[in-house]
Amino acid sequence: MIDNKWFSEDMADRDPLVQFGKWYREHISAVTIYPESFSLGTSTAEGRVSVRTVLLKEYGPAGFVFFSNYESKKGKQLENNPNVSMLFYWPESARQIRIEGRAEKISVVESSEYFSSRPRESQIGAWASRQGSTIPGRDFLDRQYLEYEEKFRGTDVPKPPYWGGYRITPGWFEFWQEGNHRLHDRIVYLPDGNSWKIRRLSP
Repeated sequence: MIDNKWFSEDMADRDPLVQFGKWYREHISAVTIYPESFSLGTSTAEGRVSVRTVLLKEYGPAGFVFFSNYESKKGKQLENNPNVSMLFYWPESARQIRIEGRAEKISVVESSEYFSSRPRESQIGAWASRQGSTIPGRDFLDRQYLEYEEKFRGTDVPKPPYWGGYRITPGWFEFWQEGNHRLHDRIVYLPDGNSWKIRRLSP
């Protein structure tokens, strides 16, 4: 449990990505099971919303990066509507961070570099599973894995053309910290030209 008493506008870094890094580093030092996970909300062009958990692989001034199958439900939604929301919920520290922004595919070179760093089993799994498609049963999936395992035996596993990364460019942040009597701290960052303005919201 991270010891926090309150979170104020004066405590918040002027740059929300710097503030994210502070909280994120505290979180991953205290949590060992999927500390990089977050909930990703996407939507169809008509506004039908879907949420799932994905893994954060990189963050910095350019935004937040995760990887997926481009033919998955989320991939199809992102193709038609790049607006997304992110939720990092950390009950261990009584904190959460909400981010809204836009997602776009990263380059094939960047995706291939990351794919080559993955465990070989995960690389083969990316070929064996066409994420979100209907399959007749678990046996089918296991057979697919064995087929691709044999296909790539003795060679490097290339990145599937339908697999790669997305970068989310943030346009809004909220840092939430639990307070006594349900009087929680909610600090938001709003775009202000090339910088950000900080505001406090009522809980």
